[in-house]
Amino acid sequence: MVEKLTVIFFIVLCLLLGFYLILSPWDTLFGNWAENYLLVFVSDRIGIPTLQKTVASNWFRGAVTGLGVVNLSIAFWEAAHFNQSVAMLKGTNENVGK
Repeated sequence: MVEKLTVIFFIVLCLLLGFYLILSPWDTLFGNWAENYLLVFVSDRIGIPTLQKTVASNWFRGAVTGLGVVNLSIAFWEAAHFNQSVAMLKGTNENVGK
């Protein structure tokens, strides 16, 4: 039972993180991506003002969105191979290789 819950929580974590990483760079629901207080503070503190411009660029936003797509892919793969993941956590080989 613990193994099944572990896999379920991992799938939910990957789904939530994936959706957040896909939406957060482009939507203002989570705040303005380029004017994050922590980002401004860190770029001023370490003396690299181009850090804020780099994080605000569309290339960086696309990379973060790509990480979100990878997380969603992992979640869907884990959901499709649920029994295999549970068997691996249990330490049995009943579904490995199917």
